[in-house]
Formats: sequence, structure tokens, C-alpha cells
Amino acid sequence: MIRPTLHKFHIPVMGLGFTIDTPLKVARYGISSVMSIVEDGILEQMREFYCKKAGFPYLEISTTVDDYRAKRITSYLNLVHFLINEQVKVLRSLPFEEGSDIAKYFELLPDDCEAKDTYNRMLATEDLHKKFELQEILRIKIIPGTADVNIMAKVDKNNYDKNGNVLPNEFSDALCALRGFANSNSNGSIVFSAGYNPRLYNYIDSFPGFLPDENGALAKNIILKVSDYRSALTQGKILAKKGVWISEFRIESGLNCGGHAFATDGLLLGPILEEFKTNKKSLEAELFIICNQALAAKGVPVFKEQPNIRVTVQGGIGTANENEFLLTYYQTDATGWGSPFLLVPEATSVDEETLQSLATAKPEDYYLSGISPLGVPFNSFSKASAEVQRAKRIAEGRPGSPCTKKFLVSNTEFSEIPICTASRKYQHLKIRQLEGAGLPAEQLAAEIATVSAKECLCEGLSMAPLLKNGIEPNIKNVSKAVAICPGPNLAYFSGVFSLKQMVDHIYGRINILNTVKRSNLFVNELRMYVSYLENEIEKNMNTITANKSRQLRTFQQNLLKGIDYYNNLTASIKNETAHYLEEMKEELAAFEQIIAQLTIPAEVKVALA
Repeated sequence: MIRPTLHKFHIPVMGLGFTIDTPLKVARYGISSVMSIVEDGILEQMREFYCKKAGFPYLEISTTVDDYRAKRITSYLNLVHFLINEQVKVLRSLPFEEGSDIAKYFELLPDDCEAKDTYNRMLATEDLHKKFELQEILRIKIIPGTADVNIMAKVDKNNYDKNGNVLPNEFSDALCALRGFANSNSNGSIVFSAGYNPRLYNYIDSFPGFLPDENGALAKNIILKVSDYRSALTQGKILAKKGVWISEFRIESGLNCGGHAFATDGLLLGPILEEFKTNKKSLEAELFIICNQALAAKGVPVFKEQPNIRVTVQGGIGTANENEFLLTYYQTDATGWGSPFLLVPEATSVDEETLQSLATAKPEDYYLSGISPLGVPFNSFSKASAEVQRAKRIAEGRPGSPCTKKFLVSNTEFSEIPICTASRKYQHLKIRQLEGAGLPAEQLAAEIATVSAKECLCEGLSMAPLLKNGIEPNIKNVSKAVAICPGPNLAYFSGVFSLKQMVDHIYGRINILNTVKRSNLFVNELRMYVSYLENEIEKNMNTITANKSRQLRTFQQNLLKGIDYYNNLTASIKNETAHYLEEMKEELAAFEQIIAQLTIPAEVKVALA
């Protein structure tokens, strides 16, 4: 049901702002991308910026307007939709000259694409009449990429009126964002990530665009980002019972990705993809029956034919060979390339200071941190200006951030209304509590370090596009420090690249990797999971419960099963050298030995006073 594109990859959402206008940069070239719609403030500022850039009148949607969050989101998406359509109209009308956007469109396409073949035949023909005919055919073949949007399902705080009264559920952050997309002209998809949110899922079928019309077509599509097959099946059934069809399952590596890292129970990407490959047809058939039964019960049109479900994969892909293997062996429909595009100013919005820091970074600059107020491990960059600012505040004896946007408020330890664990208020109260708890000095220092590690992501992840475009933040005296969340795979890319260079790398026409030794993407992910397991064992050594002990043993066994799977998989990897495969086997053997030697502690019995 998702509109087809000619490219084999998409650009996933990155932060709150790094891909906020990526569709306006790349959609006309047929490349799909995803924008975050969590932060309505930055969407409103970007709408003002692009209205003025296009010469359109800008009418502000202020915070005093009823349902302003949803209306801001709708208005920005409508503008993006309109501008992309105008870009494509212009592109289709251009002459096929070297350096023109229409030539660039076809040059970027994968080499095995039928439209690319037609383009090459057009270039080669000397018959002017035939050349003109082929050019007209090519103009018709141009398909823009989709402008998709993302909601982190769990980022869904309640909101309050001016008198402090909680507003109805439909005014929560996630539901406002869903409504904003549903009411827009966008014909893209909405991506749900970061878990299951019952009230969000219960709200989807309120909007006809998510249900089939009389022809069985969907105006709006749902993409579900998942970390394993069980999650896809469970959430797919939940939505199918409401008559809502999942048009795509977007599989993401649990740890080898940007932003929040949701580790699975030791389930590795390869075995997860194998399970999807094996069960995809039965999954589609089962969800189709459930969905049509629900639609019939609602008295609305049913699907006339079983829709296809796309399966895509993202997280840690670094070479054309890896990309092609994921597409062919696992029969995925596309791949996602995120962090490398942070080095492509033509595609993403990264301020110049951060861009140069990323372009010259070393592998050790990327690390899995505890900075997220959500309490989930977060892939971070040590040279980000927000990291420098956090350290400075701690050194000055004022840890924490002013909490201005409040999207990640969740803690009620010290207040009835939730506050953010990265806020100055929370960290002051928590540190004071710890200091009065009589803890040993070493333990106290460790506890305080954990508390003060939390960083404001609402401001940090949305600041870069404002800095890049010379836009003043709409909050006075706000910090202009940038937090950025690249995946560790970015360690293998150095420099600043053009869009053409990055796309050519993805399709194997050039190689832009740096000289840092890089393992296969499956081995890289395994390395992260082994490190994660080691840290979890150490962290829980003296306080482990029976349940946690069982969980870590399951994690360990799943890693060992994953290694067995990869050892068998190497025989199916045909597009790498014998030396590459031998090195891969050696690394797998080394990690197998490390994992097998790890000792999972049994439950620690705590004596009762």
C-alpha cells in the first residue's frame, strides 16, 4: 500500500531536528526519508523559515490557539507536501543537461533499475527524435520519495490547561502528533517506534485515512519499527483487530543504531531477519483475515485483496555488499541508512561545528551512554557541544538543565506532576536525597554520577537545524548546545560528502569508508551485545534477583545460538572474499569463547533486618 519508489534505501528519522526538512532536500530525487513530529515548536519555526524562503505569507499558530500542537504539525506537513510537489513539477520540466536536477535524479538511481537503463539508452542514442521520445518517457517515470513522519510511542506526556487541570487524552503529545499527521495532506506514512502505547493505538482508527476506502486503498500508511518478530506479530494483531493494517515492519538493530538503543534479549539481527523471511507470508495471511473481520464488524469497506507488507531493515549497514546481501538473501524490500547521512549537508540539517566534529571523529568518540531521561541506553557522541555543556554545569556545581519543553517528563519521585530526570530541579533534589542517605563515599559518587549523566534531549536534539539556518530559538536564553545521537557505525566514515557520493557508496559505485578496520555488520552488532552483557553482569553482580539471573542466562544462550546461525550463514554470503569470510569466522569464534566463559551470578539473597 506504500507508494513505490525506485530506490532501495530510505533515510530514517534522526533526532528531533536532523531530518526535520530532509524530504525537502531529497524527495525530488526519489529518496524517502522520515521527519520527527514530536516537537511542534521547531516545526512551527521551520514552517516560518520555508514560507519566507518560498515567498509565501506566514500566519503564526501560537500556543494560545486551540489544539495548537496538532495544527502546527498539520500546517508544516501540508507545506512540505506542497513544496515537494512543486519541486517535482520543476524537475520534470528541466532539460536533460549535465548538472541539471533531472539528470541527477536518474544518475542517483540503482544501476539495475529499469528507469536507469532507459536513461542510459537515452544518453547513448544519437537519433534526436528517439532521444526526445525516451526523455518524455523518463519524465513520466519520475516518482518522488515519500515524506514520512515518526512518533516515539512512549513519548506521550499528558498536557494541562492554564489552570493546571489535565487535558483529555486526545491532547497528549503522541495523540496530538497522530492527529496532526492524519489531518494533513501528506500521502506518506507514520512510523511508530519505541514500543506499544495502548491509548495511541486505540486512537488510530478514529481517522478514516488509516482504513481502506471503497477501492481497498489507504490514504495513510502505518509503519511499525520493531526489534524482533514476536513484537511485530503481537502489535500487528493488536492493530489488525481494530481494522488497521501495518504496511511495513521496519526492523532495527537493538544496539547498532542511532539514538535510543533497545537491547533485545540477546536476539541478533541475522536470526531475527531469518524469522521474518520464513514467516512473512503466513504473517500477512493471518493479519489479513483478522483485519478484514474487524473492518466488516465496523461496517466499513474491507480490503478486496490481501495487501503486501513491506519488510525493511536498518542499523549499522556500512557497505554496498552488506546492503545487497540484506536485500537479496533476506528478501527485504529496502534498507535504512541513517547516521552516515549526518555527513551529507545536502540531506540533513547539522550545524557546521557539529558537522566538522563528526567528520574528524575517532571510533572512541562514539559510545553507549546513560544520558537519556527515559532511562534507556543512548548512543552518544562525546564531542557534541551538549556533552561539553553538561560537564561544565557539573563542574560549576549546577548539574541539570532548565526544563523548557517537557517532552520527556516522567518522574514523580518528588512531585505529583511528572518532571524530567535531566532537569536541574530533579537533579538538585535527588543529589540532596543521596547525600543524606549515609552512603559510602565511593557509592555516593557513583550514584551522583548516574543522576548527573542525564542530559536535556528536547533542546539538544532540535537545535542543529536552527543553527544551520540562522534561526533564533523561540525560547529566550535557551542553550544553543547540540546533542547528537549517531550510531557507532559512523566511526567508519570520515569527511563531508555530497548526496551523490553517499548514494554511490550505498550502490557500490564508489567506496567512501575510512581506513578504520571494520568488521561485518553482524559481527559489529554482536560485539556490542557482548559488551552490553558484560556490563549487565558487572552492574548486577551484588544485587541480582532470580528473575534477572534467568534473563541474563537467556541473553547469553541467545548470543551463542546467534553465533551458530552466523557460522552457518557464511556459506550463503557470496559477494565477499574468502579472506573476509575467514576473518568473520575467526571473530565469531573469539566472541563465542568470551560469551561461554561469562559467569552469570545466581540470585543474591538479601538478609532481612
